[in-house]
Amino acid sequence: MNSLRPVRGSAAEVVAALRDWLAVMAEPVPLVVETSGSTGRPKRVELARHAVLASVHASARRLGASGQWLLALPPSYVAGVQVVCRSLVAGHDPVVVTGTFADALAGLPHHRDVPLFTSLVPTQLHRLLDDEREAAALRELHTVLLGGGPIDPALRRRAEGAGVRVVATYGASETAGGCVYDGVPLDGVSVDIGDDGRIRITGPMLFEGYVDDPGLTASTLVDGWFLTADAGRLDEDGRLQVLGRLDDVVVSGGVNVPLPAVARRLREHVEVVHVEVLGVPDEEWGQRVVAFVVGSVSLEVVRDWVGEAHPRSWAPRQVVTLDALPLLGNGKVDRQALVALAEDEA
Repeated sequence: MNSLRPVRGSAAEVVAALRDWLAVMAEPVPLVVETSGSTGRPKRVELARHAVLASVHASARRLGASGQWLLALPPSYVAGVQVVCRSLVAGHDPVVVTGTFADALAGLPHHRDVPLFTSLVPTQLHRLLDDEREAAALRELHTVLLGGGPIDPALRRRAEGAGVRVVATYGASETAGGCVYDGVPLDGVSVDIGDDGRIRITGPMLFEGYVDDPGLTASTLVDGWFLTADAGRLDEDGRLQVLGRLDDVVVSGGVNVPLPAVARRLREHVEVVHVEVLGVPDEEWGQRVVAFVVGSVSLEVVRDWVGEAHPRSWAPRQVVTLDALPLLGNGKVDRQALVALAEDEA
């Protein structure tokens, strides 16, 4: 089981290790997944088999079906681990997507009655929808789970317009992956909003703790609740709305600037393809708001556009134009790399 502490290796190696781990009669040693480290040092999260299985079964109940999964995410991160486990528990080896989805589906029996699923991050879905052959392949799937970051409503509308069934998920390595689907907690999961706006989660799929970090475990896993690093609210229907990370509100020139709100506004601009908005240390402003944009917009246009919908003081003071946002291995945006780029261009 050493390859599962932490989970590492090729897709085939991880699938084999997880198959053995799931088959052991007694409760095996928990596996370890590493967080992405998108905002700092990666954490090593211990997940017991009963927690992983609780997530697998709750996901199947919510989706209304189980079946074979296509693995298009790194198998070492929790989302990839769960793709493998959902497929194995349903009695099917996952299909490892090494090229295109269309080619992966072409390699399966044509007369099949097993539902097909996959899990993607928004960047992957955006690129797949640009290719009609890939979009057609996604239409054959029962469901595409979409997680790993903010989901642009326009992307979801585009997927639905292409006939692709998308379910937006929210969760973390500490919750054995997504545990809130389209704003509604899975069976057995409870979500609460703390006085500070922090999202708190409890349920049978919570992690055991962080490897070799009892202090962080004690401050994060409190009285059976996982205290996330995200801010949120419950709407009038009780659905969870994720507002962004708690540290995504920066103080710039004495003004509190909610970075996710600025990013959402910029995504509405016709010339913006992708955008990430971060606070970068600045001698004059304390934190200066920087927009990292894939597209062709100037700083003046960006400031005017944000200022039309929000206080002008929220508008970015720097724009870094990129051909593509740098990504980590799990498809999330590499924030540390973006901060370094902003500092280099300042």
